[in-house]
Amino acid sequence: MQPIQLFELASKQAEWLSVRQSVVAGNIANANTPGFKAKDVTPFQAVLETTGIRMAATQPGHFTDASEMASRVVETKPSDEIGVQESGNTVGLAEELMKQGQVKREFDMNAGLVKAFHRMMLMTVRR
Repeated sequence: MQPIQLFELASKQAEWLSVRQSVVAGNIANANTPGFKAKDVTPFQAVLETTGIRMAATQPGHFTDASEMASRVVETKPSDEIGVQESGNTVGLAEELMKQGQVKREFDMNAGLVKAFHRMMLMTVRR
């Protein structure tokens, strides 16, 4: 029987979301700091491709490969709306608040999937 990788995958995504939330909070905290450059982490898809989690591929569109988690913080390009401000700051509060909402939604979805999968496993074991 193959081990179930869903919990490991959910753990990796929760770790990535935690790092992203921290970076977004830092951007918001430094919104008025002269010369501060907005940052973000590499997308989870890129992290997933470099992790050691191997997913079963029953369809051609499913995950096929992955290696170690490496969520790196990278500087983001200035947006067209905000650009670089006179102080040299590139943080757009509206964008950062949208990222914060996205992190919350993804974390809620992650937790809901783990909870449902855990419940399903418990029902299977009880029978």
